[in-house]
Amino acid sequence: MNEPRALLDRDLPEPEAWPCLLACLADDGAVLQANREFTRHLGIAHETHPGWVWSALLTPDSLAALQAALPRRADFALTLVLKGTPQAPDGTWLDGRARWDAEGARYLCTFQDVSDRVRAEGVARDRADQFQLLADNVPVLIAYFEAGTFACRFANRQYAATFGWDEASILGRPFREIIGDAATREIQPYVDMVLRDKVTASYERELVGRNGQTQWLEVNLIPHLGPDGEPAAAFVLIADITRHRAAERALQETQDRLSKFLQASAEGIAFLQDGVITDVNPAACQLVGFPPEELVGMRTLDIVAADQRAKVSDMIRAGNETPYESALVHKSGLRLPVELMGRSMTHKGERVRMTIVRDIRERYAAQEHIRYLAHHDALTGLPNRVSLMEDLSHQIAAARRSDSQFALLFIDLDHFKRVNDSLGHLVGDTLLQTISRRITDCLRTTDRVARFGGDEFIVLLPNTLQRSDVEEVSNKLLAAIEVPVNVDGRLISVTPSIGISMFPHDAGTADALIKNADTAMYLAKSRGRANHQFFTPAMARSALDALVMESQMAQGLARGEFVLHFQPQVSAADGRLLGAEALMRWHHPERGLLMPDAFIELAEQQRLMLPLGQWALREAARCAKRWHDAGIRHAPVAVNLSSVQFQTSGFTALVEQMLLEEDVSGTLVELEITERMLMDDLPEVRRKLTELKALGIRIAVDDFGTGYSSLAHLKELPIDKMKIDRSFVHDLPGDPESNAIARAIIQMSRGLGLKVIAEGVETAAQREFLQQAGCDELQGLLVSGPLTEEAFEAWALGLKVTSA
Repeated sequence: MNEPRALLDRDLPEPEAWPCLLACLADDGAVLQANREFTRHLGIAHETHPGWVWSALLTPDSLAALQAALPRRADFALTLVLKGTPQAPDGTWLDGRARWDAEGARYLCTFQDVSDRVRAEGVARDRADQFQLLADNVPVLIAYFEAGTFACRFANRQYAATFGWDEASILGRPFREIIGDAATREIQPYVDMVLRDKVTASYERELVGRNGQTQWLEVNLIPHLGPDGEPAAAFVLIADITRHRAAERALQETQDRLSKFLQASAEGIAFLQDGVITDVNPAACQLVGFPPEELVGMRTLDIVAADQRAKVSDMIRAGNETPYESALVHKSGLRLPVELMGRSMTHKGERVRMTIVRDIRERYAAQEHIRYLAHHDALTGLPNRVSLMEDLSHQIAAARRSDSQFALLFIDLDHFKRVNDSLGHLVGDTLLQTISRRITDCLRTTDRVARFGGDEFIVLLPNTLQRSDVEEVSNKLLAAIEVPVNVDGRLISVTPSIGISMFPHDAGTADALIKNADTAMYLAKSRGRANHQFFTPAMARSALDALVMESQMAQGLARGEFVLHFQPQVSAADGRLLGAEALMRWHHPERGLLMPDAFIELAEQQRLMLPLGQWALREAARCAKRWHDAGIRHAPVAVNLSSVQFQTSGFTALVEQMLLEEDVSGTLVELEITERMLMDDLPEVRRKLTELKALGIRIAVDDFGTGYSSLAHLKELPIDKMKIDRSFVHDLPGDPESNAIARAIIQMSRGLGLKVIAEGVETAAQREFLQQAGCDELQGLLVSGPLTEEAFEAWALGLKVTSA
């Protein structure tokens, strides 16, 4: 090694004088010779370099590149990277040029420290990479075009892809080629403005992509001015605002729908801010009578009813969102009941309240109608029983406070059921409406009238001092109600029976007053109807007795305490037995044998007459059959019918069924009906009598002469016999009027082809008169008193018997 070095030192100029890094390298990389500048950069002592190799200084990649180049013994250029040293922690970059000296078998090398340039280039590349990374990832399309050629010098990935290019292929292309002729014509005015005015231009354009979908783009053209102040290029920044446009469109559609909803809504809607109306819909304006230009800007509380302002103010302040009722004031001053429901919200950073206003006048009207129906009778419009009881309670309390008295009148229409049964309920309803108006017209404004139920009315007369005042009102009511009513061309007349009780004399409670008036009303009915009666304590006792009697009657019927007695009916001419009348008796467990006068009237009032009458009819039929079977021929049994029985729906079918069940011929039964029963409904009476006659049953008119039936009625009905009432027989033959009536009945009956029987015959003189007058049959004590079943049979068979 010393010899080559001596040669080098001898042949080359002094290396210390070289201005750059110089070194001679062997083909294995060993440093044969180097100047001081070289060793200083490499950080090695100048005296130690002979024979030194690179492995300790170069990075692995640089060492490998150097080791690959050296063996070729040819010129090469390399950039070598030295490992970091305390002087250069990041390393040192040497830009080397080597020439192969074949004669000397060595490389003559020059090196230049390019560390600063390499680092600057690295920073520049990093910045470029960062910019590219940023440009490719921001949600904006970015491009840069030259001013003269309009060629693209930069484009991020999104820009290139939007127009169908990539980042490399788009470079150098003019924007007309990139975006197309149509788009160029659209944006050319903005390009001209940027170049001419040197200002930024902004605009929006619609772009239809290759997939057919439309994009909305917001474009900003920013001029890049050169040193001379003229535009050298322009930046293009494009933002995809499709979502924003879609959102705006959706918002607009929502606002349009909301606007249509507000316009079409039947409910009032108002928007408030700080208690001031900012917007309203037509329904709200229509509700309160103000046009929108007057409502907007008005304080909310200005249209709220004065007594409701504190409540509404508290609800708004508290942000209440629960519906509540309040009241507004119409422009005309009318009070409007409403339901308010508020919703608080934030709009553009400010607190806004939306209020829904519902008109609840119909609700109030419906509620009022329900309350009215709950307290009034639907047919007549009068207060009903519920309302009456409330009024009666108030009246009692007021009378107690003022130490005054008042009267309660219980009005019941006589025989009203006949109207419904014969003419129908529609006629009955019309009649009730007319009568309710008549009752009201008879009263003072301070008096009260209510429909208690069915055909019953109750009248309250407050501050009544004298009974005579009550009687005067009662007489007015009696006269007004009984006036005939014209219903569909028919004149219908009903009479009332009125019972009266007085507070506090007769009772101190509502129930007791009504009960006592009801009791007095039944007394009025029992005294001929169409009259009024005041309650007395005796009535209460009588009512209690009647209640007890009613219960005992029902039990007696179940226990078989009722029996029939029979009074013979004979021929006036020769005394032959022609029949018998069945008379009801009651073996009372405490009072003994009771006659019909003791219980029949009560039975008719309480509807017990129906089961009693049916029992009597069946029992009489059984006896008639047994006597017939025993040889007593041609002696039918006559049974008195009550009006309750005769008016019962399906009465004739019940009679036919009874005859079949008892196996009794209808010829063994005779039915006695009163003259009044013929007056109810002539077609219906004729139908029933015709059906009974078809069963073989004979029909007799009982108590003839006490009613008001006409001959026209009688001749149209299938009647077999007339019965002269005992009141006309009693004074025969001494009383001229009784004589005349008896003869007239007999002559009329003969003229109609009817048989005549007189009841209550007790003397021979009565019998002789009746015989001479032409009477066919006789019945009375002169013949025989009522007999038990067994006694009658013995009497009929000629055996000696005594009356029951």
